Amino acid sequence: MFWAALLLFSGNAVAERHDSDLMSFVTLPEVRALKWEIEYFDRDRLAPGYWFVAPYGQIRPDQPTMKYQQYQVGPYIYDDNGVLIWAGSLLYDNHNVFDFKPVHNIDESSHLSFIVGWEYDDSKKGHGAIVNNHYEVEKEVQAPSNIHDFNMHEFNIMDGGKTALACTYRAQSISLADFERPTEESWVTVGGFVEVDVETSEVLVQWDSVDKISLNESNMFHASDQSLGSPGWDYVHINAVDKNEAGDYLISLRFTDTIYLISGNDGNIVWRLGGLKSDFKQDFTFSKQHDVKFVSSDGTHHVISLLNNAADERGNDEKTSSVLFIELDTTVTPMTAKVIKRINRPDSGLTRLRGSARALPNGNVFIGWSERGYSSEHAPNGDLLMTARFVSDRYSTYRSYKGEFTGRPTAPPDLVASVYGTNSEDTTTVIYVSWNGATDVVQWKFYAQGSDHKESVLIGTTNKTDFETMFIADGYMDFVSAEAIDADGNVMHTSKIMRTGTPPNWKTAGWNGSGSGPTPDDPAVMVAANDNTDSTSSAGSGAKAAESISDSTSGNRSNAQYADAKEVAKAVYKAYDLVRTIGSLLLFLLLAGPMCGGGFALWRFIRNRRTARYQHVPSEEGIPLASTRRS
Repeated sequence: MFWAALLLFSGNAVAERHDSDLMSFVTLPEVRALKWEIEYFDRDRLAPGYWFVAPYGQIRPDQPTMKYQQYQVGPYIYDDNGVLIWAGSLLYDNHNVFDFKPVHNIDESSHLSFIVGWEYDDSKKGHGAIVNNHYEVEKEVQAPSNIHDFNMHEFNIMDGGKTALACTYRAQSISLADFERPTEESWVTVGGFVEVDVETSEVLVQWDSVDKISLNESNMFHASDQSLGSPGWDYVHINAVDKNEAGDYLISLRFTDTIYLISGNDGNIVWRLGGLKSDFKQDFTFSKQHDVKFVSSDGTHHVISLLNNAADERGNDEKTSSVLFIELDTTVTPMTAKVIKRINRPDSGLTRLRGSARALPNGNVFIGWSERGYSSEHAPNGDLLMTARFVSDRYSTYRSYKGEFTGRPTAPPDLVASVYGTNSEDTTTVIYVSWNGATDVVQWKFYAQGSDHKESVLIGTTNKTDFETMFIADGYMDFVSAEAIDADGNVMHTSKIMRTGTPPNWKTAGWNGSGSGPTPDDPAVMVAANDNTDSTSSAGSGAKAAESISDSTSGNRSNAQYADAKEVAKAVYKAYDLVRTIGSLLLFLLLAGPMCGGGFALWRFIRNRRTARYQHVPSEEGIPLASTRRS
């Protein structure tokens, strides 16, 4: 009866909380990381590296608080099992983040870069951020003074890390002479790019579409459309910029269906690929494209990559979105363009907004199809190796990347411990540890002290297989700590020595022993009594309760007491996975009954969490721009 009622309650709890698609962590209760659905087709051929995504629920801040509180939006790193590596949402207080990726062209160390979204009250324009492998902000590149914000599409660090490229948008009133309406004017949003000094944010190069791109190239603003006030029609919508060694710039204008090469010498258009005025002989089409980048370029021959969305919110030009690798030869007349690799979206769907595509060092291609974080990895010949997407349908990421990265956080690992039991013969200490951002931990060693001034005693070792590791220790360990161990057996860092949590009132927690609660055990005695052989547990392969449980005074416990304690430990481990699934409230209920007949379980982890409903990711490239944010 109890379990039936509990299951009924738990179903209601999950439905009420609306966050079963998010992970929870005891050691980092403020972090809610998205879960993944992953399907592997050939894991052996996957490229090494981590996934870099920046989930967000909506472009504009949440209503009615007008703050970025869609749980924990921001930069996140996962491995290709969907295991969290780093939650960066706290770095910028849950702000939306875009274009989050690893950077390897600054110096010999790994870096991260991303765009921090504007403040909810428009008091700040947002900025580009460069973070080192200790997760410390090294540089913040500010938006030029004459534009609304640091645009969300691109923060492209150039080799050496001295300069960076970004997209720009600004409103301007122009004549409608291109539409044979010379006496009329309309506001339009001019698209362009800047190259800025990373150290000073000084604009070194600035280019925009006014006087370069005519209105009649646009697929958004037409001759029959009415003129608008500021900010007007987003008639070109730039969403990508790159630069080759010759100093020329490659840009993508989504609302002209065209890729342009811009001269680094005079800012003129060298050539157009696609759209109404293509300079190339080509036997393929693309439209509404994103993330156009050089793969190689020697000045006359280029290979470029792009995500061919082939659709937007108004309709579609092809049946499925794809990634194209295109070879351009500018030495012949007419110039030629041919597709040398095409990868269709694995589910045959359409990516109407956003997206990214990058070739990896081993030749694989990693593609971010954006909505719900949908991503795929393909072999050099195009074979599908893996697909992944967020469990949640409430979040997307503008781009998705894969790459190698070494994280070395300077903060110590986080550790939380709690003791539970019904009498002095069956106490058990549960320890949780994590180290946010560390990439090379393979093992955890756990230590306990009889008091804060006694020597630490090794009480167990377990492999790290998830972001957070749980360890179950026999007895009441009062002072505990953990060491992070790398593959060579070296100690990477040590947590602070933490006092194990106890309930405020043992009796109300189901304690049947003395009124003052249990006396902490001496860890040296406990380890010696267990012959130092069965005092470890593995959170990865299944927690193992200790094979012998020692009394803190006699060193022996009855078989019945041992069996009870072992069952309790098993119950705790089985419930552990629910911490990240349902939350601490249901975990409490699951453990309270079997452990102590309505007693207590991990009491200090019970906390109220703010919950909220979120709609599907809203339209972000609306028509016309006058009523929407630029995205």
